[in-house]
Amino acid sequence: MEQNYKIENITKNSTNLEVDWSDGKKSKFNYLWLRDNCPTAHDKDSRHRMFNILKVSKDINPKKFSLNNDGKLQIEWSEGDHVSYYDQKWLRDNCYTIKNNLEYKSPYKLWDNSLQDRLKSVEIDHDEIVNSDKGLIKWLELLHHTGIAIVKNAPTDENSGFKVLNRISHTRETFFKTPFEVINIPKPNNSAYTAHALRNHMDLPWFETPPGYQFLHCLVNSANGGDSSAVDGFAVADYLRKNEKEIFDTLVNVHLKFRDMDYTQESVRSYYAPAISLTKDNDYHDIRFSVATMDALDCHPDLMDKVYKAHHRFGNLLHDDKFQIKFRLGPGDIFTFNNRRLLHGRTEFDPNSGHRHLQGYYMDRDEIIGRLRYLKNSVNSNQ
Repeated sequence: MEQNYKIENITKNSTNLEVDWSDGKKSKFNYLWLRDNCPTAHDKDSRHRMFNILKVSKDINPKKFSLNNDGKLQIEWSEGDHVSYYDQKWLRDNCYTIKNNLEYKSPYKLWDNSLQDRLKSVEIDHDEIVNSDKGLIKWLELLHHTGIAIVKNAPTDENSGFKVLNRISHTRETFFKTPFEVINIPKPNNSAYTAHALRNHMDLPWFETPPGYQFLHCLVNSANGGDSSAVDGFAVADYLRKNEKEIFDTLVNVHLKFRDMDYTQESVRSYYAPAISLTKDNDYHDIRFSVATMDALDCHPDLMDKVYKAHHRFGNLLHDDKFQIKFRLGPGDIFTFNNRRLLHGRTEFDPNSGHRHLQGYYMDRDEIIGRLRYLKNSVNSNQ
């Protein structure tokens, strides 16, 4: 049930209006913030801000203020001959004083090898996603919160992955094309296109913004070997944060260099980033790890030994059976995961014993989170 908080008292100081709410909470609303967020500041159609806050002085303040007959906060400003009207609910919903006093709650459900025994909890049927928004929401929540989902019983025709992915949004194009073929080929330009084992890794860490999510659609898997592995990089980072803080801090603070050839196969792309990056709330944002594409490091010589020891420890934990899970994809399975959280790999396979063919797709994180938010808002508005 939605709470309906009311303003009980307003006082003015040199930089803020201070508001007392009916539930005992207190808010401070900065004058520049209020003027910048006047409801008339935005175009009603595009919803983009048209008002330019840079045109007012830093000393702007309310010449008069009150709660009008409609219950709105009414402010007559000291400059610009302008009056603003603020809905009380909007002020409460956007109160940064209260927000900054709230304890942060992570949206992520971290997991370790115990997920191996609960693998069915991250499985969902292809047709459930295609035929219902409820199924789509379930899939998106698994991807956003747990970072992994395995779609079952998908068609095994080439390019058929688009049908379920289009339920979310458009895919992320790269020079590997969409879909890219995970298959053993002569003279490969990437180790994924071989029969070799692949260590747990992030795809494309040498991009400035690696793809947020990856979808590996199994069409055929009759070869001996080629079993999949996955590890929650956020969970491993969290273990280090709680138990080996010096190693954690090194992985957060020192930038590693990643590189690979671009689509011409004649020039190199590279990017510097820490192995573990954090959000403004100190939650986990990215895990960048790839032994195959980490370039020769060029950090300060006094740090080199410490960086290698931290990287070594992190890499070993990312392959530790305490954390990683192992499974075999069958035809019609789509292994879907957060590429910037979950690291994935595979065992070596024998191309002479059978055929192994996966098709891969990428999608940005914005598409997953945006679609999930839209669907949940739609459900709530219809209740």
